[in-house]
Amino acid sequence: MREFVVEADGGSRGNPGPAGYGAVVLDPATGESLVEAAEYLGVVTNNVAEYRGLLAGLRAARELDPDARVHVRMDSKLVVEQMSGRWKIKHPDMKPLAAEAARVFPPGRVTYEWIPRAENKHADRLANEAMDAGARGERWSPAGSTAELDAGGAAGRRAGAARTAGAAVGERVAQAARTGGEADTETDSETGAETDTGAAADVRAARTVASPGWGPPDMGAPATFVLLRHGETPLTPQKRFSGSGGSDPSLSSVGREQAERVAESLARRGTVQAVVASPLARTRETAGIVAARLGLEVTVEEGLRETDFGAWEGLTFGEVRERYPADLDAWLSSPEARPTGGGESFAATGERVAATRDRLVRAYAGRTVLLVSHVTPIKTFLRLALGAPPESLFRMELSAASLSAVAYYADGGASVRLFNETSHLR
Repeated sequence: MREFVVEADGGSRGNPGPAGYGAVVLDPATGESLVEAAEYLGVVTNNVAEYRGLLAGLRAARELDPDARVHVRMDSKLVVEQMSGRWKIKHPDMKPLAAEAARVFPPGRVTYEWIPRAENKHADRLANEAMDAGARGERWSPAGSTAELDAGGAAGRRAGAARTAGAAVGERVAQAARTGGEADTETDSETGAETDTGAAADVRAARTVASPGWGPPDMGAPATFVLLRHGETPLTPQKRFSGSGGSDPSLSSVGREQAERVAESLARRGTVQAVVASPLARTRETAGIVAARLGLEVTVEEGLRETDFGAWEGLTFGEVRERYPADLDAWLSSPEARPTGGGESFAATGERVAATRDRLVRAYAGRTVLLVSHVTPIKTFLRLALGAPPESLFRMELSAASLSAVAYYADGGASVRLFNETSHLR
């Protein structure tokens, strides 16, 4: 029985916006490109484009051999997890596409693997070529020569073409020199060389030498914590101390809208596999809104709660300065100092968060988890990952409903990947 590797990608410039997909069928033994496909789709979402790329790749593999086994590699966690049966498919646009993809080959003949975007350059380049051609009002073609689209918009949505193996080596090498871009929003000058013998192999070798990179050895997928600060409460705009020892306010109407926006953004990304929240009302409410959109359940983790600010709960910084000046000065000067009235020191918060981090890293190794928490715990996650001193907590701005992210590797290393991202709120 023949075996194929299908690599597929899709992107939308705007999400929804002008979109396209790319797919390639590879010989797993030689790495040879057997078939390429790309299509400009018009205005659709990124997830739709990803699924359309999957469909194109599977259909191209079936055309080569309907009895083959296929291993699909994609950088869309959403598509991989849904097609593997580990995630529910709730979105009405996704269900028919997933069902159609499942029918291309009999059950059990297709397997799925998530790969980082950097390992999906070939399909990504094809998707971007299709989108670029669509923006020019042209069809994508294998050699880069394009034809004008027919009048009207319908032809643009079907501007796909497939390229079969057997093209001259010279054409393949010329194509390998073309640059590619990320299918979502970023661009990259990494070349898109295909595997072949002779000159194309030289191009591939040149790529390896020209971009040695630097980083840790492959230790498998990290545990990635996406850190979400809860949405606004009535106390947030007034900048009042609101910890775990106060009135435990719920979200305001603005906070609920912020949570909805976060939920929509995370649903488009399709990478979150679990949701864990602080036990306080504002975090549980935020987490519930997001989890409902993602089709996930919320797990409550006591270690993610906010610092207890003691007698300062509900007060502004100015009010604390006026009422407890000596205690405030001590608190600003030492992580060991506690707020007035028996609150929790930043040192104690740090110990609690570190223990929680270690427990969650073990529990969610290799997975992407949304942690819905508060200002101090999230800043502490970041501080610990960076090896920064305790006073760095006062030098970070963390907005309501903002996203940050830290990845934790098997060797104990950590990498901050995102900080105070709020573009989803604009």
